[in-house]
Amino acid sequence: CKCNFMSLIFVPSGTGSNILSALQDLFWLSKSKVEKQLQIISVLQWVLTFLIMGIACTLILMYILCTDCWAIAVLYLAWLVFDWNTPKKGGRRSQWVRNWAIWRYFRDYFPIRLVKTHNLLTTRNYIFGYHPHGIMGLGAFCNFSTEATGVSQKFPGIRPYLATLAGNFRMPILRDYLMSGGICPVNRDSIDYILSKNGSGNAIIIVVGGAAESLNCTPGKNSVTLRNRKGFVRLALRHGADLVPVYSFGENEVYKQVIFEEGSWGRWVQKKFQKHIGFAPCIFHGRGLFSSNTWGLLPYSKPITTVVGEPITIPKIDNPSQKEVDFYHGIYVDSLIKLFDKYKSKFGLPETEVLEVN
Repeated sequence: CKCNFMSLIFVPSGTGSNILSALQDLFWLSKSKVEKQLQIISVLQWVLTFLIMGIACTLILMYILCTDCWAIAVLYLAWLVFDWNTPKKGGRRSQWVRNWAIWRYFRDYFPIRLVKTHNLLTTRNYIFGYHPHGIMGLGAFCNFSTEATGVSQKFPGIRPYLATLAGNFRMPILRDYLMSGGICPVNRDSIDYILSKNGSGNAIIIVVGGAAESLNCTPGKNSVTLRNRKGFVRLALRHGADLVPVYSFGENEVYKQVIFEEGSWGRWVQKKFQKHIGFAPCIFHGRGLFSSNTWGLLPYSKPITTVVGEPITIPKIDNPSQKEVDFYHGIYVDSLIKLFDKYKSKFGLPETEVLEVN
């Protein structure tokens, strides 16, 4: 063994470089491989956060209450009671968290890109309609809850708030993690506060299709659930907030899902969950942790390009009629279709592709 070790020391320089290169490949020390592993880790932690962090933190807190460290859990619960309404009042964003390096690795895994088409005035408030939902809304999170794609540089003076299920903010620790990224509950109290008591330059991102849309997302399909989704338009009219259509090309490509037909037992179960709990359980898979050829929870490395369209000027009407809501909803639908048609060929879709609006 000593002879082998010494021979490694005294080899000619060219041979030494070859050995070092081989060792780097063997132990994943090359820069590209290290970066790829960091990308995988960054995406995996977010997927686990999305799926289990809320339940896991609740169970851990309950366990701590039954141990000698119960005082820690009691202190946190007391803080939770005191801080309960913070998510409804704009939350508690952290620029430090939004700028974590882990989000840049998250971005590069796919990669994810944010495209700006028009300037946004800081004297106005906005409601972004994000389409499609996909399985996890990966593009929505990366673009608007982190600074990985430069949203603050592309839209200076605009504060983005990604709206998600209110139930997430009842989960200990998870609620604080979500708020640090500028995420808020998708309910009327929260949105009313941000658009009426938080000044101007606010942009609330609502994934309009929600759980219903997630049930139909599958690679190769571009469809949105929008025809009967008009609540966001009514909110925009009540606050005079401009509507901005947003389409993410590639959002449906990163997971494969089992689609249950209408009337099947599987779809019945999904709709029951959606009605009573707020989300619909999907049977889906991505790639494995160690190989793209195996099944797992990691999404596939497919590009996601989020295009922010032209704002639609909305008047302030305290009590908009259904006719007024329908009028501006129709304008919004037309704008979204035009946005899709304008950029579809640029981001890999054929000119014949049609956006299906359900």
